[in-house]
Amino acid sequence: MAKEIKPEDTTRAMPFKLWMKAPNPMVTFFKTIDVTNLVKVSKKRHLKFNMLITYCIGKAAVGIKEFYILPVGNKLMKYDKIAVNTIVMNKNGEVNSCDISYSENLQTFNEDYLKYTAQVYNSCCDFDLSDKCMVIGTSAIVDTEIDGAMGMNSGIFNNPFLIWGKYKKKFLKYYLPISFQFHHTQMDGAHAGKFLMNLQNEINNIKSVTRRIKQ
Repeated sequence: MAKEIKPEDTTRAMPFKLWMKAPNPMVTFFKTIDVTNLVKVSKKRHLKFNMLITYCIGKAAVGIKEFYILPVGNKLMKYDKIAVNTIVMNKNGEVNSCDISYSENLQTFNEDYLKYTAQVYNSCCDFDLSDKCMVIGTSAIVDTEIDGAMGMNSGIFNNPFLIWGKYKKKFLKYYLPISFQFHHTQMDGAHAGKFLMNLQNEINNIKSVTRRIKQ
């Protein structure tokens, strides 16, 4: 669940003072990651690529305490859990939002991913966990190769957000340019850099994790 906390009781007191009312408090990093292991595991184990990368995103974030704090409106909120959002093309050809609560158990995460994305597809309604979890937003434009994209800066949706397109093959490896946007009140560049490093490490290690999935 989410609860309001006092900025002065956290390590984000100064960033809260500096960035909450800034005209552009969002920062965007661009990085190309090696997703060769994700592509191979997806094909070999018949697991969805998008499920695997959202799992790795969640796993990369859970060990960084800043991901559990989020500016919402004029308040600073603290969460107990993290979820990763994915965009679903529903049965009418429109898009809906689906939040998947992160579980370290990939079997559980995969089952939840399949269950709730199917629910959103059929119902054409969003599945929202933002009152329970700090949600990491994602958007995949899988039919187009892009070098990166800037997210919104509305002051309404301050959640960290990743955008990527179609992965690119170069020789025997696959690469994916991504953008990572975050609110400066929530974290600094060093935290964002650590998250992106963690993400690459989790992708590199995905083969050992998927061995535990029953098929």
